[in-house]
Amino acid sequence: MELISLGINEVLSGGVIWAVIIGALIGVTIGSIPGLEPAGVMAILLPLTFSMEPLFGVTLLLGVYGGAWYGGAIPAILMNTPGTPVAVLTTYDGYPMAKRGEGKKALSIAYTSSFFGGIISVLSLVFFAPVLSQVATLFGSAEFAMLALLGMVFVVLAHNEYAIEAAAMIGLGMFLGTIGIDRSYSTQVYTLDQSFLLAGVPLVPAVIGLFAMSQAYILLSTKSGDSFKTKLEGSGHFSGFVVLLRNKVTAIRSAILGVLMGLLPGVGEFGSQFFSYTLAQKFSKKPEEFGNGAEAGIVASETSNNAVTASVLIPLLAFGIPADALMAMLLSVFMVHNYIPGPRLFTEHPEFISGLYVSLFIMNIFVFVYLTFASKYIVNITRIRGRFIGALIFVLGFLGAYSQNYQITDALIALFFSVIGYIMKRNNIPAVPIILGLVLGPVFLDRMRQALGVSNGNFEIFVDRPIAFTLLMLTMLSITVFVFSKVRKKAVA
Repeated sequence: MELISLGINEVLSGGVIWAVIIGALIGVTIGSIPGLEPAGVMAILLPLTFSMEPLFGVTLLLGVYGGAWYGGAIPAILMNTPGTPVAVLTTYDGYPMAKRGEGKKALSIAYTSSFFGGIISVLSLVFFAPVLSQVATLFGSAEFAMLALLGMVFVVLAHNEYAIEAAAMIGLGMFLGTIGIDRSYSTQVYTLDQSFLLAGVPLVPAVIGLFAMSQAYILLSTKSGDSFKTKLEGSGHFSGFVVLLRNKVTAIRSAILGVLMGLLPGVGEFGSQFFSYTLAQKFSKKPEEFGNGAEAGIVASETSNNAVTASVLIPLLAFGIPADALMAMLLSVFMVHNYIPGPRLFTEHPEFISGLYVSLFIMNIFVFVYLTFASKYIVNITRIRGRFIGALIFVLGFLGAYSQNYQITDALIALFFSVIGYIMKRNNIPAVPIILGLVLGPVFLDRMRQALGVSNGNFEIFVDRPIAFTLLMLTMLSITVFVFSKVRKKAVA
């Protein structure tokens, strides 16, 4: 109760509640517009958060992040077009229900399931993050090196069919992370004698270019008549709770899967949705209904993806390891304000941690209530033309990259990465591994160097230390299982 009281006081006294509301409204709007991803808008907002109070800035970005997953269900159900990438499975059963005239009921199920998953996710953050942060006190340079390696391997394996491309991109990200001044020897590394690269490749312009401005190119290339007209039909706008109770086993199982998947780098919403939906269909008494308007399908999909939104923060807060590109953005906000994730963060800034908990609870409650009563107005957002949105994003992205340090070189770097990102999107090459390679690569290399320095170059340090050895074995086991499954699948085909 003391922790909750401290968090409530922090949220109300610092005006953080406005960051929650504004971020959530932006996120819901983003999710409601097909083709506009939260990563791009978060990237544009990222430079602005550096001048804000830490909790205000982090909460604003998390509001966008969480609100977008709620809003993504609207076009997925009414238009058969996912508003966010993770709402793909929601279209399987949501759109057939809308075609039957049950659009309001389908949205109610989606909102209620998302709310349930979101609250379970926040509770997992409250209980698990402090515990794991104490585990982090047992970590040395060898353990952190192996944890970073495991994170990068998970990112690659999570892309499944595009694992080779993901491995290449994470390698590119690691290479980009080496650019700048090598502090160990005070020498320039791959700077090409350019002064603007002495500090390395800046994360913010790279993120803005890869996720925001590249998406702007996609939207600018859409057809001129790309706006949609949608309308809500049917009754049962408040029937979501009844359906959730009827499918409580599916909801609980999907929430647990979402929390667990959020802990694994690179897996996140996609992995949790796939497993949750598959298990829901497998254990259903009427599996033939899935894909044709099954209520349990929407429950599994929406519960699982929203159960990730807070649990994905656990490895970031406890170990300082971002699980995806969006968490890498949050990490940059932490570092700017000298809030170092780990055990010290929980002891030195308890007001920040408790405020973060309360903010996430408020965000889920606010978005649920807002969507329940405002959906009939929000659907009109789908009429906005993609080209207009694309032009706006491109301009804001360019200005956002420039405003970080007020250097034109940052804007040019963003422009460079925007072209790279556009090419990658057109060829289905994942962009997330580049950012995680840029963030985790230096962590892995620096910690590896420190560990080998302590052991006088003896690699046995990664075997002699139990935690480091366990993480190394998990890495090897993950790669072995992945390769074996691919070979077996190819042999069967």
